[in-house]
Amino acid sequence: MDRLTAMQVFVEVAQSGSFSATADKMDMSRAMVTRYVGELEQWLGARLLQRTTRSVTLTDAGESCLRRSQQMLALMENVEEETSRHDGALRGQLRVTCSMSFAYAEMAAAIADFLALYPQLKIDLNASEGALNLVEARIDLAIRISAEPDPALIGRVLAPCASVLVASPSYLAKHGTPQLPSDLQAHRCLSYANFGKSVWKLQRGEEHAEVHVGSHFSANEATALMRAALAGGGVAMQPTYLASPHLHDGSLQQVLPQWQLPMMSIYALYPSRKHLSPAVRALLDFLAERFASEPWKLQR
Repeated sequence: MDRLTAMQVFVEVAQSGSFSATADKMDMSRAMVTRYVGELEQWLGARLLQRTTRSVTLTDAGESCLRRSQQMLALMENVEEETSRHDGALRGQLRVTCSMSFAYAEMAAAIADFLALYPQLKIDLNASEGALNLVEARIDLAIRISAEPDPALIGRVLAPCASVLVASPSYLAKHGTPQLPSDLQAHRCLSYANFGKSVWKLQRGEEHAEVHVGSHFSANEATALMRAALAGGGVAMQPTYLASPHLHDGSLQQVLPQWQLPMMSIYALYPSRKHLSPAVRALLDFLAERFASEPWKLQR
C-alpha cells in the first residue's frame, strides 16, 4: 500500500466528512477510498473513523493520526520544494482558491497555461464564494476581488476590477433603457447577495448617485446573475472580466455607460512571506504579468 496516498485519502475524508466527496476530489472510486482508509487502520492497528449512514467522525486515534498525517504530507511538500530548488524544476502541488466567476472567466485558462510551462506541478483549484481560512484549508494562494482585503494576509494587486450594469437587448426593448440612475428604481434588478444588494452606488465625474433598487432576483454568485441577465431577467451589475465577451458579441448591452460603479482590485493573497515556495512565487509572477494588461478591459 502507498502509505502516503493513504494518508492523503484519510486527511481528505477527515476534512470533508465524506467518502464520496473524497472520491470525487481525488478522482478515484469510493471503494478505493474505503480501501485506503481500511488499510491505514489495519497498518496502525486502530480504528480512525466512526462511520454511520449520515456522518463520519474521528476517533481519538483518528485525531492523533490526522495531525501526524498532515505533518507528514507537509514534510513531503517541503522535500519536493527543496529538490526543485536544486534542479530548477517546479514540483509538488499548489492549492489555490478564487471565486467561481473568476475561475470560469480567467483562472481556469490561466492555470492550464501555467501548468504547460511547469508540467511537474499540480494545482488544486477551490472555486468557492465562501471565506476560507487559508491556514486551516492549507491554501497556498487566494485570488480575491475586494476594495479592502483581509489585513491579516499578505496581498499583491494583480489588476483593477471594474464593474458595469448590463441587460439583454430583449429586456431593454421590452422595458426601455434607463437614462438616469434613478430610472433603475422602475426596473427589474438582479443583485449580488453579498455586495450592494439593495443600494447601487454610481459616479459620473463629481456627481454621485445612490439608487435603492428593487431586487427581484439575488444570488451569491456572479455567473448566475449573468445567465439571468442573458435570459432577459433584468439589469445586472457584472464585473467586466465576466461581462466583456457578451458586450462584444451583443448578447448584453451596457446600461448607463457614462456612469461608473465602485472600483475594486483583484488581489493575490497568501498567509505569510516567510518560506514562500518557488512554485507560489512563479504562479504569482505569471498571474501578475498575465492580468497586468487587463485583457477583459472595455474600450470606451
